[in-house]
Amino acid sequence: MKHIIIVTALLLAPPVALHAAEPLLAKTDVFPAGMNGIARYRIPGIVTTQKGTALAYCEARKNNAGDWGEIELHLRRSTDGGRTWLPSQPIAHQGERIEGNPHKQAGGEHEQTVNNPVAILDRETGFIEFLYGINYARCFSMRSTDDGLTWSKPVDITASFEPFRKYYDWKVIATGPGHGIQIKSGRLVVPIWLAYGKTGDHGPSAAATIYSDDHGKTWKAGGLAVPNGGAFSNPNETMLAELSDGRVMLVSRSASKANRKIITIGPDGAAGWSKPFFHDQLWEPVCMASIVVHPSLPGTLLFSNPHRLGLDKAGKEIPGGRGKRENLSIKLSRNDGQTWPVSKTLEPAPSAYSDLAVLPGGDILCLYESKTDIQAAHFNLEWITSP
Repeated sequence: MKHIIIVTALLLAPPVALHAAEPLLAKTDVFPAGMNGIARYRIPGIVTTQKGTALAYCEARKNNAGDWGEIELHLRRSTDGGRTWLPSQPIAHQGERIEGNPHKQAGGEHEQTVNNPVAILDRETGFIEFLYGINYARCFSMRSTDDGLTWSKPVDITASFEPFRKYYDWKVIATGPGHGIQIKSGRLVVPIWLAYGKTGDHGPSAAATIYSDDHGKTWKAGGLAVPNGGAFSNPNETMLAELSDGRVMLVSRSASKANRKIITIGPDGAAGWSKPFFHDQLWEPVCMASIVVHPSLPGTLLFSNPHRLGLDKAGKEIPGGRGKRENLSIKLSRNDGQTWPVSKTLEPAPSAYSDLAVLPGGDILCLYESKTDIQAAHFNLEWITSP
């Protein structure tokens, strides 16, 4: 396994405390293209367990990099803070195959697209709940009770999306991607998006959540969080964070002319969402991003996303310009995401989807797409704030 290390602290040093003295950044290949015969690994997600194990998961796209095709979900575990990773294993869908690719008229019916994995740590049970889709038409959940070593038989929870039909007659449903959260009440909340164009098309789309109040046994639809319309064009891949006052913030990707992430805030992660608005500091190159709470101080949030805008030849921002997926950056907020005064480039080269998790000692892991591979970066707050 290839290791790419930027030495700003000893890689094999003991786990750092919440306020480490020296900046730390180390990078490791986790899902390189071609590993185990997989053409491309995409759509990363990562969570840490109560034992401190990191679970990195993604779509294993067997034949090409496209969203549709023969796709599995693979997972790797790390028990040393992301320094090394155990062998990759397929974890879903292990039930009866559900085949069908609406974009192929010949042969596509034999493909199974397993997509958009989302994991959530349940702090009360210690279990990992795991949701995913098949063919962007059905949703399943399963559970690990042993730190991600084994997984339960998948349960079809597609019916929990049916209430959204009062807003849109959806043809496509998807979770996350990335990770879900558990809020202080114990509720599990997962961001979702749905599309209501032609069968299999990912637009037009809108964003919402589903939630569970019984530790993942059943899932219910929340209220619509970000509709499609007006200035908000095709909201979809979203992420969540619980603010210091208990409210839940949803951050949505979109193809809007504003070239900014869409924010809405609700009291409980399910309903009562505020009027959406664009956040000027969170640039939108039309790419999945990630957000996570850091325990150092109340109101501390971390955000990852390619920090690029589409510009014309004169350097002026192009409305709906779709900036390049490069310059993956980590942003830091100390006031529940109202402002993001600190931004640090993690990967200046081509880089796209990412997901964030916090280790027990306060260090951070970012699992992200580089040009062709999925890498993990292990860093601390001191690296983010260092010159």
